[in-house]
Amino acid sequence: MKASDTTAAKRAAVRAELESLRSEWREALLAARDALQAEEGFLPAEELAVRERHLRDEYATAAAELRRFALDEGISAELAEPFLPRARARRALALPKSIQACVFELDDVLVASGALHREAWARAFNELMSSRSETVYSREIAPEPFDPSKDYGEHIEGRPRLEGVRALLASRGIRLPEGAPDDPPGAETVHGIANRKSERLGVLLERDGVRAFEGARHYLEIARDAGMSCAVVSASAHTNEMLERSGLSEFIDAHIDAGAIESGRLRNPPAPDRLLAACRVLGVEPGRVAAFETSRAGVEAALAAAVGYVIAVDPGGDPDNLRKLMRAGAGLAVPGLAQLIERAG
Repeated sequence: MKASDTTAAKRAAVRAELESLRSEWREALLAARDALQAEEGFLPAEELAVRERHLRDEYATAAAELRRFALDEGISAELAEPFLPRARARRALALPKSIQACVFELDDVLVASGALHREAWARAFNELMSSRSETVYSREIAPEPFDPSKDYGEHIEGRPRLEGVRALLASRGIRLPEGAPDDPPGAETVHGIANRKSERLGVLLERDGVRAFEGARHYLEIARDAGMSCAVVSASAHTNEMLERSGLSEFIDAHIDAGAIESGRLRNPPAPDRLLAACRVLGVEPGRVAAFETSRAGVEAALAAAVGYVIAVDPGGDPDNLRKLMRAGAGLAVPGLAQLIERAG
């Protein structure tokens, strides 16, 4: 490993430790505040005043320790505190002043779920491909297996499950009956393949969990301090579970997931339907919303929705892809939300 890579890894580990410490202090202080508010009307005013002073002292201690930790590690201390004043929080988000809400793609913006989706799809499709092998001139020939690096982006990503199944099967010249929503996982129907993928993803989430990207929780905490409302858009039927398992659900005010997409017949990006649905649920005009997208189609959908600002995210940090996303119309392109915080700090 190069020295520069080692330094970057160490710095990322320190930032992650600081993020964890700050979140722990934040949760503890919020719990203490809620407990104190619950005592109002039951405890004498003098005792409440004493407890309020103690809570303020606790906050001052937490803020001082976190700032000291950041300074010792060479990290900007300005954003290390558990809570930020609203004006400072708004600046830390690196968004235009007109923005009142954020709409995030869940996969590969907030949580590292892309690999789980690709593995689940590979299992579902390759079981089907192997079952349809034929013997020709003593050679066993099966349809081309699912290639996660190629097929996921071309046929699956961003689509509802059923549409993804149809698109992938069409690319292999395979036609299956539609079946019904209650088809058993793995049945040779469109619904059966989709259900197998969902079942497999559930197993992977149970086995491996899913993590929030570095900086994602911090960014959402700052958005909460800034008074911003936040929504998530995902074609996954496991959106709620991913938010819960990654520890981000408490910061999300609304979500447009697979159920909402299918019941509302919302078109795929680059159509703006999903983003506009998120804006309606939040009660915010699109021009007051910042959209966080991972693909060219997502950026185009945000532009079609006339949102106020578009931030493109490539968690791999590929410079070529970041430039492509900027050319597609993003106002800013970054490897992740941690980099936005660093820019503001």
